[in-house]
Amino acid sequence: MMQDTIYKTLQASRVQFIRILWCDNANIIRGKAIHIGALSQLVDYGVGISAAQQAVPVMHDAVVAETGLSPVGEIRLIPDWNTLSVLPYSTGHARAIGDMMQDGIPWAYCPRDFLKRAIAAAQEAGIEVMAAFENEFYLLHPAENGLGVEPGDRTVFASTFAMDANLAVINEIAEALLAQNIPVEQYHPESGGGQHEISVRYTRALSAADYQIAFRETVRAVALRHKLKASFLPKIFAEQAGSGCHLHLSLWQDGKNLISDTGNAPGISKIARAFIAGILEHLPALMALTTPSINSYRRIRPHSWSGAFRTWGYDNREAAIRVPSDPASPSPTQIEIKTVDASANPYIALGAVITAGLDGVRRQLEPKEAIAVDPGSMSQSERAAKGIDALPTNLGEAIAHLQTDKVLLDALGKELAQAYIAVRLAEWEAMKDWALKEEVKLLLERY
Repeated sequence: MMQDTIYKTLQASRVQFIRILWCDNANIIRGKAIHIGALSQLVDYGVGISAAQQAVPVMHDAVVAETGLSPVGEIRLIPDWNTLSVLPYSTGHARAIGDMMQDGIPWAYCPRDFLKRAIAAAQEAGIEVMAAFENEFYLLHPAENGLGVEPGDRTVFASTFAMDANLAVINEIAEALLAQNIPVEQYHPESGGGQHEISVRYTRALSAADYQIAFRETVRAVALRHKLKASFLPKIFAEQAGSGCHLHLSLWQDGKNLISDTGNAPGISKIARAFIAGILEHLPALMALTTPSINSYRRIRPHSWSGAFRTWGYDNREAAIRVPSDPASPSPTQIEIKTVDASANPYIALGAVITAGLDGVRRQLEPKEAIAVDPGSMSQSERAAKGIDALPTNLGEAIAHLQTDKVLLDALGKELAQAYIAVRLAEWEAMKDWALKEEVKLLLERY
């Protein structure tokens, strides 16, 4: 019956190919496609990919030996047909997110299964996690001298001129997201010329990560239709704003939001404080998973609204974790993690943040006091007195923290942790001495 329903849906939309997508350990979105004529044979078995796909770094399609993987071995990429969507920007194509399976069970190296396991752990603790990724990206066109790219405009934050100049492409992105049942909430031009932000509504954690894959795909594809390049690379231009992908989270139980503490306004509940404390405790290691590109650390700087210090605060955009206020009671209802960007694999990033937060809940941790000033404006001694320290300033530091974080390593599992860290280390060793221009040349179209 499912096969008949899927086939009829695709046939009615004149679909020729169904793309089965995955996001690898280099955090590149990849896909293989099934022709509709072969769907009856492959609907339950998906497509085959080499196990080595989880062993390739961002620089090139070559196996990192230290991952423990090799060109020997085949896994199945099984479509989750609940994610099926006809692509409004690619005529004749549809898309579904794939789960990596081996011998009929989830493969130990599968990032999407890692998030599923983190969600299950939260459910065991009586918590349902809702989430949304908030993306910033640049719209670019070829430079006038024929070398590289330039921003699509030269405007500033929330410029209405930028809204009008980019009206067609932004409207088409929004329409394409809505056509894929991804609810759009807000839009504004960001601080960098040619930089934009579109936010989508929160949903259950697994769907939020699926939305993030669809979002990146949609923005890039629609931009191409307008002869533009869209890039989510964290730092493209040295003198312009970087692009983050802030992660918004809320905790629920039996239909009730657990974040606010109505008896202590403004304030958050004990469980929310413990969840924040867990994230803060693991944040230096988490950054190897949430800001995993060598380029990510060019964005995370003091006075850049990117969360360069390990602290939290109410409506504090310089803190690594912000607790936004809401216009109506109850408030607040969510937390925002700022040390996240779209070079991250959303399944790994979100799964790891949930794991860290749950560790805080289990141990009943209490965060240090909320900070109501820019921590970058404080002296080093003032920060030390309040237990505020600087976060990693490069990928190598973050990897070193991850390598000693037993909670995160155990949650990832031996196989996924080994492969992921090996890919990160290969990228760090290859690119740690590169100039920004070299990074952008390679990474601009990867992310």
